Amino acid sequence: MTPVRLALYGFVGLVLLYLMIPVIIIVPMSFSSARFLSFPPPAFSLRWYEAYLGSVAWMQATKVSLILAVSSSVISTVLGTAAAYALNNSKSRLVQSLQVILLLPLVTPIVIIAIGVFFVYAKVGLLATIPGLVLANVMLGIPYVITAVLVGLRKFDPTQEMVARSLGMNRLRSFFVVTLPQIRPSVISGTLFAFISALDETVVALFIAGGENQTLTKRMFTALRDEIDPTIAAISSLLTAVSFLLVILIALNAREAKPVPEERVNGH
Repeated sequence: MTPVRLALYGFVGLVLLYLMIPVIIIVPMSFSSARFLSFPPPAFSLRWYEAYLGSVAWMQATKVSLILAVSSSVISTVLGTAAAYALNNSKSRLVQSLQVILLLPLVTPIVIIAIGVFFVYAKVGLLATIPGLVLANVMLGIPYVITAVLVGLRKFDPTQEMVARSLGMNRLRSFFVVTLPQIRPSVISGTLFAFISALDETVVALFIAGGENQTLTKRMFTALRDEIDPTIAAISSLLTAVSFLLVILIALNAREAKPVPEERVNGH
């Protein structure tokens, strides 16, 4: 191994270590037996995981977050896939320019989005409601789905769909039979990114969530203002584990692209 390559590997290792330090510290602290956060923990215990699972308030916030993440990721997938398909197939400059608008939530500061959503919801009565939270996170999730699906569509040969349509299929059926199976990994990746985004979203939730419809991340944030409870470390560890597993699924899905069997096209 050359010195240059060795130095590169060492640099990458240091960067990865720097990125992992918060996780490396938080996970052991979540198993601490101490009443307050301390590192290293004086002894190991599962008391804070038991406190989380046994708390009605924390379980309610977890339920809201899961409903929000599942609902918004499903809706984002449907709308984002349809938008990506239209952007990929349309030759209109107007339609192509819409891509910039659809991707705006990715480049706009999240605080600006949160303030705008708050004032709109205050007018229409959607503050502290599940539909309001879902709609806000759909807006934030659609750009992830569009980006992921466009990658899959641009690797897909549209001639295959045209052949299916020439054999009698309409556009909708040819999409589900020919196109969707081949871009499925990209669609699933977009769905998982939208799920992670909704599950971890904090800033928008701080502005529009409330009452019984508080998300887990908002409740964690407000709890930190009152007391540094080690339960926060336990919840953070669980959220990190879930996000890590979903990222692994995204990586595995990226390898799954398989061509549609020819008989499926010819057999309608």
